[in-house]
Amino acid sequence: MILQLPSSNPVNLHIQAKLSILESTHIRRKCLSNLSYSSPSFFISNSHQPQYPISLSPPANQSVAAIVFGDGSESRLYPLTKRRSEGAIPIAANYRIIDAVVSNCINSNINKIYAITQYNSTSLNSHLSRAYNGQGLGRDGFVEVIAAYQSPEDQGWFQGTADAMRRCLWVLEEFPVSEFLILPGHHLYKMDYQKLIEAHRSSQADITIAALDYIKEPDPGFGLLKVNSENEVAEFILRSEKDPRIVTSVKSSRKLIDYANCKISSMGIYLVNRQVMTKLLETYFPKANDFGAEVIPGAISSGMKVQAYRFNGYWEDMRSISAFYEANMECIKRSNMGYNFCDRESPLYTMRRYLPPTTIRDADITDSVIGDGCIINRCKIKGTVVGIGTRIGAGAIIEDSVIMGSDYQIGECIHKKEHIQKSGMDGKGTDISTGIGDDTQIRRALIDKNARIGRNVMIINKEKVREGNREANGFIISEGIVVVLQNAVIPDGSIL
Repeated sequence: MILQLPSSNPVNLHIQAKLSILESTHIRRKCLSNLSYSSPSFFISNSHQPQYPISLSPPANQSVAAIVFGDGSESRLYPLTKRRSEGAIPIAANYRIIDAVVSNCINSNINKIYAITQYNSTSLNSHLSRAYNGQGLGRDGFVEVIAAYQSPEDQGWFQGTADAMRRCLWVLEEFPVSEFLILPGHHLYKMDYQKLIEAHRSSQADITIAALDYIKEPDPGFGLLKVNSENEVAEFILRSEKDPRIVTSVKSSRKLIDYANCKISSMGIYLVNRQVMTKLLETYFPKANDFGAEVIPGAISSGMKVQAYRFNGYWEDMRSISAFYEANMECIKRSNMGYNFCDRESPLYTMRRYLPPTTIRDADITDSVIGDGCIINRCKIKGTVVGIGTRIGAGAIIEDSVIMGSDYQIGECIHKKEHIQKSGMDGKGTDISTGIGDDTQIRRALIDKNARIGRNVMIINKEKVREGNREANGFIISEGIVVVLQNAVIPDGSIL
């Protein structure tokens, strides 16, 4: 598989335009084999960063490599995932969901990050390779995208998280790290992974599972942990997402100090010793596809020491349109209940876009977040997240909504008809500019990127519909929230 690297980023001008993941790793391994280990440092090259010296003995706090999964074959965030993976969905005006997880790694001094991608991964691969080329990672850090590939030994695509890691072990094991930190890439939270690592090492665990310090309802799909007073996992309970009547329950064969007396919710975050992970994937469970649903229960039942690390902060796993909508709404509230996008102690990183400042002309804006590069004319905006490059016409009224913005400069995509999604309305409105037209009203809605909303449009769910599929017309309704599809065209005078 060829990974196309963007050439527009000034930092990446010297990098090859196209480089396969297999070629990248082969070059790096060849370089390693030709150098003496008596040398204090040496140079490597990969598809995401320039040549920098790599220390043979990394500091203790950098001896963990993160493995981030940015996508999945099934998502409850459709249609936001129609053309992109969950981790690539824009959030809070300027960011992508996966930025939160990568930023956690950077802020925790974990600078070796592998992103394994497969489904609808073009947008995510591009964002990661452009956003994190050396940013905050130090001289020996990287974010390396491992896109799904086929080989003579493995003809099919990745069948799950366990299968993906098993087939990528030859890449993951090239640095002498002591543990792997496995992370879903579509969760929104702040965590100091160093505290998790310290707890893992002090308990001498084989595996440590990060878990909420309470039971999250509904079950987030990662299972419930029954733990004793020492936070050792005594029992693992997982309810099938496809059929809630099917419940998997395994008990540890270890002799625990006391009876398990507390249930907590797994977050799907696992810290695994390097040798343990290799044995689990290649020897004990060589046919397992899912790490959380198959490998973790197997490790518990086989008597490995599995610990729980309790986390009591904000955590949202973005498992529905309403959860994603509320996470965006939290970023504009004056409370400490949600995710803090303005935390100086734990900053959120993303791609540099070099956009001009937002221009506001006689607009009434309250309790809102406005991204870069917008043009906002005489309108009223309340309780709304306005994404980068959004144009809002005069007389528009937007309340309690999320506008994801535009990938193009204002007016540029008037001539880009190949980006227009057929609206199913006899082709009307194909001359509408990207953004929100004059005198349009939008209330409690999600407007995906590059949508073209005409003049005098009403997106208000007037009939209070809870669920509705009007995808042929460029929108759906999910949990009472109107979602306008990416690149959709909503003609003048439409009522949604």
